Amino acid sequence: MFTRLFLGLLLLVPTMWGAELQLSFTPRWKNQDITLPTRELATSTGQLVRLTRFSALLSDFQLLRPDGSVVRLEGQYGFIDAENKRLIVSLENVPEGRYAGLQVCFGVPESVNHADPGVWPVGHPLNPQVNAMHWNWQGGYVFLAMEGFWRDAVSTEPSGFSYHLAGDEQLMTIRFLSSFEVEDATKVNLALNTAKLFQDRVIAKNDGSDTTHSGKGDTLAPQLVGATERAFFWLGTESAQPKVIVNSNSEPAGKTVGTPVAFTVPAGFPQPAMPADNPLTEEGIELGERLFGDRRLSSNGSQSCITCHDPQLAFSDTVALSLGAEGDVGERNTMPLFNLAWHPSYAWDGTKKTIREQAIAAMTNPIEMNADIDEVIFILSDDPRVADDFEAAFGSREITGDRIGRALEQFLLTQVSADSKFDRAVRGEEKLTADEQKGLELFLTEYDPARGKRGADCFHCHGGGLFTDFVARSNGIDLVAKDEGAKKVTGKESDAGKFKTPTLRNVALTAPYMHDGRFDTLEEVIKHYDHGVKRAANLDPNLAKHPQDGMGLTDEEQKALVAFLRTLTDESYYSLPNMMLVLRE
Repeated sequence: MFTRLFLGLLLLVPTMWGAELQLSFTPRWKNQDITLPTRELATSTGQLVRLTRFSALLSDFQLLRPDGSVVRLEGQYGFIDAENKRLIVSLENVPEGRYAGLQVCFGVPESVNHADPGVWPVGHPLNPQVNAMHWNWQGGYVFLAMEGFWRDAVSTEPSGFSYHLAGDEQLMTIRFLSSFEVEDATKVNLALNTAKLFQDRVIAKNDGSDTTHSGKGDTLAPQLVGATERAFFWLGTESAQPKVIVNSNSEPAGKTVGTPVAFTVPAGFPQPAMPADNPLTEEGIELGERLFGDRRLSSNGSQSCITCHDPQLAFSDTVALSLGAEGDVGERNTMPLFNLAWHPSYAWDGTKKTIREQAIAAMTNPIEMNADIDEVIFILSDDPRVADDFEAAFGSREITGDRIGRALEQFLLTQVSADSKFDRAVRGEEKLTADEQKGLELFLTEYDPARGKRGADCFHCHGGGLFTDFVARSNGIDLVAKDEGAKKVTGKESDAGKFKTPTLRNVALTAPYMHDGRFDTLEEVIKHYDHGVKRAANLDPNLAKHPQDGMGLTDEEQKALVAFLRTLTDESYYSLPNMMLVLRE
């Protein structure tokens, strides 16, 4: 008896060696595979729904032995995202053998849910940069997020729905009882019948059926938890190709030149993916700072990067559309340049994947700096001081376009903003005024009149310590998109007019607003979201669920929101180094 108990306990301990087990999730509507965003789908109650998002966090993976013992894969987590086709979770060190079933939790344990999300490394499923499902100081993760649009069969105007299951009591346990064998790399194919989440339910406006954030006393959240647990089913197993592991933190080839500089991650921020092939050095950062203010990077020597990225305005501009070196009007509003280490891509549409790529693109764009990179290299190479700087930063006096981009990247990576009045209030070093506190509460509260919640719903897109989720969204500024936006990257018609959510840090310094700079003041921006949203076909569901005539925020509430947004200003931009101000001359 003792021996059997001892062997059973051993099985609960993670093994050091074993096979890879891949869990593959296929979203379905009844018996048909679907891809997101979907076409309109008919529910059992005759309504039509269109799914745009299904994301979930997974934990507590358990394999059930035929003898009743359990192999528990401690410390392993997963994230699935149907919209971006991330639907396979790889589990490591799984003992080979025959199993009678599989169990997985949707959500994370309480101890993990309330811990600092900044501890998770780059690429980890629980890193907020990966999942965009953490509410930061609000507390904990969203375990499952499903969003989209709905309408009655006789209605032509769709509305949005937003279901966010969260909170320690909303853990979902999915158990599959089916015999299978793990041998080498093995894939388990699972399916989710999303139609079950709408079965026998009628969605209506303003009665709480179109939204949930799993608040206390919310009866919809547990209903959706139960429906989710019943919606999964087993498809079978097959051999799998082993996952290729890429070490994103590997050292760059060759010897690092210069004096290394450590990158400090502010409290409450997730771990960023720093470029491994461009380590920060004092010499590289200084060279990048000088290049940032060098007018020789433009076609006619009339502009530097600072011309359109004013350091005292959080590296933004004062006009809707900046003028290029030849006097051409830009296509989009100048974005501020700080906290770039956390961006997954750059530019409003996300077309640039690295800072250096974006920097060179601005230099060579005909309607921006209009530079010929070879001409810039020729001019800079004629300056011995510049050649000295390149030698100090990169080990030789050779000047190349790649090195110019890398130096600018190093300088911009060091522009970290995390010391506003709001940050000091979170740390207990300062107190918000009554208006600022009221604005914060409105910012963090969902608009949900059915549950007595009167909020501005800002946190859906601007939550977390970075005040952005970096997701490309349609925010209803145009009924028909005048700019293709993210469609340029994805090729999807549904992404036309979608732009990356900008951070709200330093937002009081970065007017005018929106991708085309159409709003001059924060007051105008808030009025837009309160009652000016145009119901475009791909409007974000979190906005589409609001009434057509708006949320009806009072003047006092709108003023409170502005007061809170002004607490996000980092005052260090008022006292930048003299060199930056001289270079701007």
